[in-house]
Amino acid sequence: MEIDPKRYGGKQLLRREIPLSSSLFEQALQQHCFKKIPGIRKEKGHAYCNRCNASDAHLQSIACQKCDQTHLYCRNCIQMGRVSACEQLYEWTGPEPAWPVHTTPCAWNGELTVHQQVAANAIDRAIQLNDRLLIHAVCGAGKTEMLFQGITSALQKGKRVCLATPRADVVRELLPRFREAFPSVAMQALYGGSPDKTGDGQLILATTHQLLRFYQAFDVLIIDEIDAFPYHADSMLHFASDKAKKTACASIFLTATPRKKEKQAIKANTLPHVFVPLRFHGQPLPVPSSKICFGLNKKLKKGNLPKGLLTWLQKRTNPTRQVLLFLPTVALADSLQKDAISALYPFAKKIQSKNPAETLIRTVHAADKEREEKVQAFRNREIAIILTTTILERGVTFPSVDVAVLDAAHDVFDEAALVQIAGRAGRSPADPTGEVVFFHEGRSRAMDQAVKAIQDMNHRASKL
Repeated sequence: MEIDPKRYGGKQLLRREIPLSSSLFEQALQQHCFKKIPGIRKEKGHAYCNRCNASDAHLQSIACQKCDQTHLYCRNCIQMGRVSACEQLYEWTGPEPAWPVHTTPCAWNGELTVHQQVAANAIDRAIQLNDRLLIHAVCGAGKTEMLFQGITSALQKGKRVCLATPRADVVRELLPRFREAFPSVAMQALYGGSPDKTGDGQLILATTHQLLRFYQAFDVLIIDEIDAFPYHADSMLHFASDKAKKTACASIFLTATPRKKEKQAIKANTLPHVFVPLRFHGQPLPVPSSKICFGLNKKLKKGNLPKGLLTWLQKRTNPTRQVLLFLPTVALADSLQKDAISALYPFAKKIQSKNPAETLIRTVHAADKEREEKVQAFRNREIAIILTTTILERGVTFPSVDVAVLDAAHDVFDEAALVQIAGRAGRSPADPTGEVVFFHEGRSRAMDQAVKAIQDMNHRASKL
């Protein structure tokens, strides 16, 4: 019987996720290629999900049509397929996958800056020693390119590598860059709705949710944007990332905006770290300006845009830059009146004069089925102004944009989010000085913290 260990090695899967015929699967069980694990385990009077480790509060009874019994199932990880008490998870226990040794896997021939090289050397060293390392690099520092050296070292030793990130948009953004950098390496991108399903690549790019299916799979696990929602506050995703590592595994964490936990660990010297204070092009981060708009929330509730936004658009230093306009909620994006959107048309036409005005402005949010296509159209400059929720706050790169945040004092815009949003501007060496404006009806602490954090990073960079 021939079953490719690369397809199932390092995974815990539901039966419906194993595309083998009943007879072939039974044969695999008899030959001890899979081990059965109860979907729900009982331990000291409590029940737990064996995939995500959720306990009683996240488990619920169901009258199961499959077994005609009433039993528990897990609501916590149900988006990955239901785990219930009457089903098993199956862990591969057959031959270990043999991953190829690559002599020269990396085709990227760019040059790193001095500070990028320091970080790249530290990443390489941590991977070779199976250590933990945090890279704190400002938005636009070129974190992706810093990883190439260490990943190359891992592939040269036949290791398996995973780069996980909380956002599907980031996975989609990274895939073509990694395929170009590592053209000879079997690679897959895994996220909700992704065309890749098998997860049998030597180099895996995935959302952190996808790690729930893996078990002791990776020699190197890189978590990008560790401060991002939902990863930073979700114990399930931390459990998943720990479960996906082999016993000996290098753990690399990347962030531009470390949270309190990471800052404390850095201060206490319990988490090795490298700080990269400069963008790759050497220019400082754009410091946001703030503009108060009296009656802002009242206007927005009526579906109208504030006059201050239109005045800023008219007076921008470079009117040909595209515009990222951040909104706090999907409801607000949906409620904006046609008249409000049409007020943006004259500015959109200055950015892109070829397309009809009505095609130049789009809204995008997490539930948008055309989200991927819209983001790509914006990247292609087919869209001039995009109104977005925080889904585009990080992990996406556009060469020449100005950034505006409406109702910047809203709770959804915490310090990390505002720093990341500001970091979308000025990312290209050809246009490193994009504008960032916070429109508000009253300053928030997060706004002040974000501005101070950016100023502090620029100050540290200026000393170098």
